[in-house]
Amino acid sequence: MKRTKQAAEETKKAILQSALDLFYEKGYSKTTFELISSQIGMTKGAVYWYFKNKPELVAALINEYIERKKKYLNAKVPTLNHLKDIEAYFSATADFLLSDENAYKVAFFLSLQMEWSESIITKVLEGVKENTTYWSEYFTKALIKMQQNGEIRSEIDPALLSSLMFNLWTGNVEAYLSKRCPTNLKCMVQNSFDILFNGLILKKE
Repeated sequence: MKRTKQAAEETKKAILQSALDLFYEKGYSKTTFELISSQIGMTKGAVYWYFKNKPELVAALINEYIERKKKYLNAKVPTLNHLKDIEAYFSATADFLLSDENAYKVAFFLSLQMEWSESIITKVLEGVKENTTYWSEYFTKALIKMQQNGEIRSEIDPALLSSLMFNLWTGNVEAYLSKRCPTNLKCMVQNSFDILFNGLILKKE
């Protein structure tokens, strides 16, 4: 039984790697289950056994990326007690993206090779809901604590700020991947968050 489960996990892993490579190279619409299966010597039906459709594949790739990112960042920035910790978190995320080939492929594909539609967005978001909720709650709690400690202004909505920070990060990544970034990704991220945080800090009299 253990061997069968291990074989199934390895097959699933091979499918995801094949899908990622093809999404990265050809884009979402041009990647088919036939291409994914033929690249790893499987039948199309075998791929459908693990994933019903392409949005499921995309959600699985995002979840796998997030889990690896969590492990990396927990080692680099284990706690978010101050704004400088949040800046360090996003700086470390840039390091992760630039040092991990699959992480780069996921980011590139999602930003530049994905033909999003309302239907696809809905299906993918449903598949990654648990992970996206985790990050939103994690950052919101940290920001509430900083607010209570008097580090950031009291009128700021922590949940909204959490969303804005992730959108700022996403914008920086997309600019970098599309060659519109005026400097390297890490510097861009640090400069962006410095500007943002300067407007958040509660000035001491």
